[in-house]
Amino acid sequence: MIEPKNLLFILSDNHNRAFSGAYGHPQAVTPNLDGLATRGVVFDAAYASSPLCCPSRAALATGRFPHQTGYWDNAITYDGRVTSWMRRLRDQGHEVVSVGKLHFRATEDDNGFSEERLAMHILNGKGGVSMLLRGFDGEPVNKGQFELYMERSGVGEAPYQPFDREITESAIEWLAERRRRGGDKPFVLFVSYPSPHPPFSVPAEFWEGIDEAGVRLPTGWRPEERSEHPADRHLRHIMDTGPLIDEAQMRRIQAGYLALIAHLDTEIGKLLEGLEEAGLAQDTRVLYTSDHGDLAGQNGLLGKSCLYEGSIGVPLVMAGPGIPEGRRVAQIAGHVDLYPTIAEAVGGRLEAADDDLPGRSLFPALQGEEAAVQGFAEYHAAGSKAGSFMLRDGDLKLIYHVGMPSQLFELEADPDELSDLGPDHPEVARLEALLRRICDPEAVDARAKADQRAKVEFWGGREAVEQEGLLVYTPPPGGKAEIVA
Repeated sequence: MIEPKNLLFILSDNHNRAFSGAYGHPQAVTPNLDGLATRGVVFDAAYASSPLCCPSRAALATGRFPHQTGYWDNAITYDGRVTSWMRRLRDQGHEVVSVGKLHFRATEDDNGFSEERLAMHILNGKGGVSMLLRGFDGEPVNKGQFELYMERSGVGEAPYQPFDREITESAIEWLAERRRRGGDKPFVLFVSYPSPHPPFSVPAEFWEGIDEAGVRLPTGWRPEERSEHPADRHLRHIMDTGPLIDEAQMRRIQAGYLALIAHLDTEIGKLLEGLEEAGLAQDTRVLYTSDHGDLAGQNGLLGKSCLYEGSIGVPLVMAGPGIPEGRRVAQIAGHVDLYPTIAEAVGGRLEAADDDLPGRSLFPALQGEEAAVQGFAEYHAAGSKAGSFMLRDGDLKLIYHVGMPSQLFELEADPDELSDLGPDHPEVARLEALLRRICDPEAVDARAKADQRAKVEFWGGREAVEQEGLLVYTPPPGGKAEIVA
């Protein structure tokens, strides 16, 4: 029986788990996350449910995968229609407060929080509608994405970093307020940072802490080394990814990403100090994860939007009262597991409507009772010609593409996924059969595209959406959006 305690849930944006000291990166400057890992439990094989902000965050909130909810992309986003763990706990009398990036449709929806502070949602309740055109097989080339990495990695400051600091300050203020007034039940404070999302434009104090000349280069980044799977070629085309041939530029991108993660780690350190200063640390567990990763050049790809480890593999660390120290968990975990885990952490009750949740509480694994669990993720958004699905069983990982060849990787021998064992490998049929127990890929792909076409009609039709322009990235509250015509 887990004793109910408060929970500080820290979510970052775009943090590939490989880019942190706790996961073995030799140049990552992450002392606060590493300290959290040392005094807690690290999950070595944790996955986002989908490699894009909004579908990932919707799955994290609902404990259900995109094919179960229909939250497919950054324009068909969480709107409160499906019950979230936040609402479940709030309605049971727990205070559940968010600070920062949510990337849902709007605060006016009942997302489930008792309060939303500094809430960052999709732009104008509409989001990046150009990706909806994939439903017509007509998604435009996303101008501006390649430049986001190639031209803006360096010393400077993007709009997200000042916003990160505001988020930390507001969260610390809330913790002090909570300490003064108290409460009858354990709380959940959900603190969500937009970093380390690109652009990798970072204040000098963090850039100078990274040895740019000595950073580890991504594997498979050169044209002669990268994957030429048709899904990867399509993703490069839609994201306007030019040839990656400049080693100095690739080092700059790696350094920028590491420096931005160092900035994030500093904000997390301030937040953890605020928890201590509020006198709440002894009664509060801390959970850290990210909504997805970033390939940062690996396999010749920038960003996420695919099912390689660098895109869907996320850090997952938990520490605090009742959590063993210094333990690493091999059991595969996913964001859908957090709904029952969070409920158990604070003493909440799952109800009959939660009986069909696909996830499981991670507390048994935290205590050493690991189970043989399969990993699953899916993708139906920007840069994808057709739906793709990941099924991991042990060290074998299948990526099933509707209408294109399947990929198979043995992760222990090939952690960077450079050697596709191919669609004719005898294990592909077995893994595909396991995948089809979860969903019918072809039917899900058709449904996602139909929903996207319907959303295009809702916004005035294909021609109107084509004239919207391309959203480079979502601005923080009050910020100006970057739109490319």
